[in-house]
Amino acid sequence: MSSLRTSRPARAGQYAALLGYLVFLAFPFLWLISTAFKPARELGSLHPTWIPEHPTLDNFRAAFDEQPLVQAAAHSLTVAACAAVVAVLVATPMAYVTARHRSRLSTATTGWVVVSQAFPFVLLIIPLFLILKNLHLINTLWGLGMVYVVWALPFALWMLTGYVRAVPAELEEAASVDGAGRLRTLVSVTAPLLAPGIVATALFAFVTAWNEFFFALVLLKTPEKQTLPVVLTHFLGAEGAADLGPLAAAAFLATLPSLVVFALIQRRITGSMLAGAVKS
Repeated sequence: MSSLRTSRPARAGQYAALLGYLVFLAFPFLWLISTAFKPARELGSLHPTWIPEHPTLDNFRAAFDEQPLVQAAAHSLTVAACAAVVAVLVATPMAYVTARHRSRLSTATTGWVVVSQAFPFVLLIIPLFLILKNLHLINTLWGLGMVYVVWALPFALWMLTGYVRAVPAELEEAASVDGAGRLRTLVSVTAPLLAPGIVATALFAFVTAWNEFFFALVLLKTPEKQTLPVVLTHFLGAEGAADLGPLAAAAFLATLPSLVVFALIQRRITGSMLAGAVKS
């Protein structure tokens, strides 16, 4: 009984902390939605309300009229999808070799991958800019996509290595004993088990590229080629004054793809993350 009495307050405290964290995360997004549907008079009110008294779609119409949101979203979708696919295609065989053939080199590679994630963007932008300039890829979606692939590869490799290690090597050995070749074993046995991890890794790479701002701001100079995060800054005036209603509407629309994708494959992501945390 005493253990139950002590566990109940602790459990209540955990739920309270979790609820507070959820409120902390949800507050900006809920306020963004509220602002997106408020008319101009309510946006300038001295007593703001959570729920718009007179909801309107004028902010969404103004956002599409003022900025090329559809074109920018297409650019973001193109570079994010390409970066996610290429990063996963390159990282998957690398992760398999790193996980199955452990050595000092593979350990050093994994350590370097983790350390590289701590490098700030500002240290990388100058060499990346010079390389892309020599390749004549400045102000191109191809160049930005290459940067996103390079940036996503270490994280993808690190995640997929954990997923490969979670797959028992005994399954591959059993398939080999049954007469399956190396390629057949990888395609029929290992690949299906890695599918949740590959999906999760591709999703994280996609969302990272979709939301990325700094590289796109520096590398894309022509307004017609800019991605959605950069175009959102155009709702800010020269002196920092924000066109708040259209900006909130555009920002709300920019968050929808990530939310929809997460909602569709939430269970698969959770399962793959738990599997990736297990080491054989």
